[in-house]
Formats: sequence, C-alpha cells, structure tokens
Amino acid sequence: MDEKKAGEIEPAPRTTSLTHGDVEDLHSLKAEDEFEVFKTGIDGVQFRLVGWPKASVIFLKVIFATGVLSIPTAMFSLGAVGGAFSVIGWGLLNTYFAIVQGNFRNRHAQCHSIADMALVVGGPILKEICGALFIIAYVLCTGSGIIGVATALNALSEHAACTVWWAFLSTAVIIACASVRKFEKIGWLTWAGFISVYVAVFIVVIGVTTRSRPAAAPATGPYDLGYVVIAYPTFIAGMTATCTIFVSSAGTSAFLPVISEMTNPRDYNKAVYVCMGLVQASYLTFALVVYRWCGKWVTNPSLGSAGPTVKKVAYGIGLIGLIVSGCLYLHVAAKYVFVRILRNSVHLQKNSLVHWGTWLSCTVILGSVAFILAEAIPIFSYLIALTGSICFAPLAIMLPGWLWLHDHSEYRNAGVLKMAIYYGHWLLILIGAFTCVGGTYGVIENIKIAYADGMIGGAFSCADNSNTHG
Repeated sequence: MDEKKAGEIEPAPRTTSLTHGDVEDLHSLKAEDEFEVFKTGIDGVQFRLVGWPKASVIFLKVIFATGVLSIPTAMFSLGAVGGAFSVIGWGLLNTYFAIVQGNFRNRHAQCHSIADMALVVGGPILKEICGALFIIAYVLCTGSGIIGVATALNALSEHAACTVWWAFLSTAVIIACASVRKFEKIGWLTWAGFISVYVAVFIVVIGVTTRSRPAAAPATGPYDLGYVVIAYPTFIAGMTATCTIFVSSAGTSAFLPVISEMTNPRDYNKAVYVCMGLVQASYLTFALVVYRWCGKWVTNPSLGSAGPTVKKVAYGIGLIGLIVSGCLYLHVAAKYVFVRILRNSVHLQKNSLVHWGTWLSCTVILGSVAFILAEAIPIFSYLIALTGSICFAPLAIMLPGWLWLHDHSEYRNAGVLKMAIYYGHWLLILIGAFTCVGGTYGVIENIKIAYADGMIGGAFSCADNSNTHG
C-alpha cells in the first residue's frame, strides 16, 4: 500500500460473505489484504493468526467478565421483571450493533478500531472523540478488573493487607499479562479465564440456594428480603441500574481490533453469535436466581453473596478469570494506541526497539491510569455503570447507528418498510444519547450519596468495599 498521511483512510473494496463450499479467489483475497492493518505476506511479526473459534472465546471473555458480577445488584433497583427485560433488551441491541460494526469493518477493511470507523462517517474530529472515548472506556474497564482482583485477594487473605496494596499488586499482574503482543498468544488465557469465572459464578448461584437466608442479612430474627417482581425505582437508581446491565454486554467495540488479527475476518459474525447467545442466556439465568435468593442483600461484586466459605472458593476459582478480564481490557486499549502511533511505520510489524518500547509504554501507562481511577471510584457497580453511560452509550449505540445509516442511505427514500427501518436507527441513536446523559447524571449522584453515607471510605482508602450490598 502506498504511504499515506497520518490518519488518512483509503477506501477498501467491499467484500461479500462466501457461502459454504465456495472457493475463495486468492487474487481477490490478496487485494483485500492490502487494505488490512496487519499484512500476511511480509517478513516480520505475523498478527493474523486467530481463527473464529478462538475469536469467539476472546469475545466471551471480554463480555462475560466483570459485568456478570454486578447484574444481580442492578436487579434490586429494577425488580425481577424490569431487570429481566433490561437484560434481554440490552443484550439483543448490543448483539445487533456488534454485527453492524463487524459488517461495516469488513466493508471498510482499513478500519482497525471504532475510531477508524468514526473517521469514515464523520471525519477527523469525530475520530479523535471516539478514540478518546474508546481509551477511557477500556481504561475504566481495566480499573473494574483491578477492583475485582483486589477484592478476590482481600477475600482469600481475609484482608491481610491494605486494599490499596492488593490493587497495586493486581495492576502489576494485569499489566504483565496484557503486555503479550498478540491476541493469538493470549487465546489460551481466555479459555482458562472464561471457564474459571463461569464456574465461580455457578458455584455462587448454587451456594445462595442452599442457605436459609442471605449471608449478608441479619443472622437471627425477621428481616426484609427485598425481592420484588415489579419495582418502581427513582430516576437516579433506575438509570444507574440500567446502565450497569447495558454495559455488561456493551463492550463490542473491543471485538473490532480482534477482526484485524483474524485469519479470515469474514467469520466474525459466527464468533459474535456464539458469544452473545451463551452470554445472554447465562446472564439472565444467573442474575434471576441470585436476586431471588438474596434480594437486596446481594453483595457487590456478587461472588460474596453465598457466605464467607463459598466466597473464598468462588474467588479462588475465579481469580484467573478476573485477571484475564483486566488483561484483555488493557490489551485492547493499549493495542489501539500502539497502532495509532506506529500504523504507517515499518516498526508496526518489526521486532525493533521502537516496536517493543512503544508497546510496553502503552500497557504500563494505561495500566497505571486504570489503577488511579480504580482507587478513586472503588465501588464496583458504580465504576461499571459510569463506563456504560459516558463511554459505551456513544460507542455501542450512537456510533453504530450512524455506521448503519452511512452504509444504507438508500433506505431513506425507499419503500415504507425500509424508511421505517432507516428512521428507527435514528431513534436508537436518540436512545443512546438519553442513556449517555441520564445515566451519567444518575451514577454521579449515586457516587455523591455513597461518599456522603460513608459507603466509600475515600480515594486510596484501605477499606474493603466488596461487602457493599443493594
């Protein structure tokens, strides 16, 4: 490919999906490869080694991670019915927009990230805005991973050290794991991470059903379970809860850098459907069971909801998964910055000092920022919800809606059905804007209340916030 100015995107030829049994045209694939960020036919570091089964597991670990630990808490604010509809509705919407983003990327194969897509539809200013939101989102997600690992170490050690020190240790481990350069190389970690978190959550789900009363409830005497079928939350509580559920499956923009490292990017949709189908079924089942048995006494994160013994077992088994979650979030954020810096340089796929220095600087600096943010907002669900409202509402709803409008502009003047679909995407963009503004307001107000009520001991406090419940 000819050298281009920094940030310039050259249109790639549109590709179509091949049906089973079709023979791929090698010349066509070679031409398409010219528009890919990582080339396959050059000497140097080969990144495109990820098959779609491995991609689906990477997606699973990105999505089924810290989100599942906060959904039962959100159920308390929304009630069983409202919470279930929220899980299903946001899951379907996030799945749809994951497919929209993948289809757009495969039509514009030069796009490595959501920011590159923003450049195609909105120009350089929108690209920088979305790039900043992308980095903030996954740095905040890395912060939630740090909190999760620190909470696990606190539980396993019975708070043998200050929480800040556990968070610092967690950060160091996550940075070390995230510094592996290729998604293909960390693929085996995602298998272990997903299985460990899934088993840990499953143990808690079984554990809560064996207790006569929630572990966090008063040990004797009458108590209010706090389980309701239909709840009537305040605007602040409702928006915080719905943002928490939304963000649990909204990290689909992290899928896009993986496409650039897939052997065949056209297999992306298969990986998404496998991932999102399993995730949404698990979210709905696990969250409803835990909420039914724990009510308002569910802990935050929810792995502590079945008592101290099960809590230790769950955190011990799930520790690998919590580390891998933070590792993936940090890797995605660092890979974006790394590609932005070296994209038009020979060092992008060359084992040089510049290559390694740039890559390690990205992981260390962004990991350090995540540690600071994690200690500034140490209540798990609030950090998750804030990530959803500020970052993922624009990235996972508003921008994908715009991407679809860009590639389907002919729907605007077509038949009634196509016009309805076209303007329906405008409605989805407005829903994203409302979630962004309303959700951010609600979460900030809840953080203020938490500080005022003493639920948060203060920034860089040694207090363990893992026993906070609904």
